Amino acid sequence: MRILALVMAVFIFACNSSKKPDEQAFLESLDSTAVEGPAISEEVISSIIQQIPSPLEISVLLKESGTKYDKNFLNSADNLSKYNSNYRKSLNLGIYGTDLGYTNIYEQNQDGLDYMAAIKELADGLSIGQFFDIETIGRLATNSKNLDSLLLITTQNFNNINHYLQEQNRANLSVLLLTGGWLEAMHITCQVASKNPDNKELRETIGEQKIILENIVLLLSFYQEVDQNMASLLVDMQKLQAEYENVEIVTTYKESTFEIVDGVMVIKDNSSSEIKITNENVSSISALISSIRQKVIS
Repeated sequence: MRILALVMAVFIFACNSSKKPDEQAFLESLDSTAVEGPAISEEVISSIIQQIPSPLEISVLLKESGTKYDKNFLNSADNLSKYNSNYRKSLNLGIYGTDLGYTNIYEQNQDGLDYMAAIKELADGLSIGQFFDIETIGRLATNSKNLDSLLLITTQNFNNINHYLQEQNRANLSVLLLTGGWLEAMHITCQVASKNPDNKELRETIGEQKIILENIVLLLSFYQEVDQNMASLLVDMQKLQAEYENVEIVTTYKESTFEIVDGVMVIKDNSSSEIKITNENVSSISALISSIRQKVIS
């Protein structure tokens, strides 16, 4: 399995395209969250999102590991009142999105409703609540059969939010949403891996994140001179990146071939990657992830 899929649950809620954002109300609500800094193209952030496949993959991975649902893995929705700055709201909106995805995978509908309420409140606090249709959230997030169809919707929703924040000179929030979701996905996967030390697939899934982490560090670095909070987070993520230096990804190149799929000719990538990661590496990475996450959710 390629790349940690659970992070796609960062935005496992549907955009209500029938609602036009109230531009004037949004502008009036802006505060210090507008950050002067180099603009990051929507294509850059979208390209990172597109590297992450369907939530069905992590669903299968967790189920096959035999790990039962554990609410203790998640950031309690009761912590919502702690998030009183836009920096903390953005990171924890991403975290709660991933938590909602986890409850969805295990069909824990009541817990899911708690996270939906927290997500809506944080989104409203960031003046992006217009992108969240609570009725659609409830309908889709409480039915695991919709996971596959949610892939396109969630990607489009994040891109819509990213585009809007770009227009308002608040692209830093997009980076924080993405980082929070990835951090929580890593935390959950590391917790599951700790209970399944013999599961090679879980180890490799964690090892693959070396590539995604490089992209996240790059995005955060764009703001280190203009945002003290993001600069501090960058330092923590760079420490995690240093730990990932002990993980080796060896790619073996093989020439692509052509195949006919459903009557259509497609290119098949025959290259493969070997992830060299030990349980000791996983333990060290997990400890750092937990430390960084604790700062974010406390």
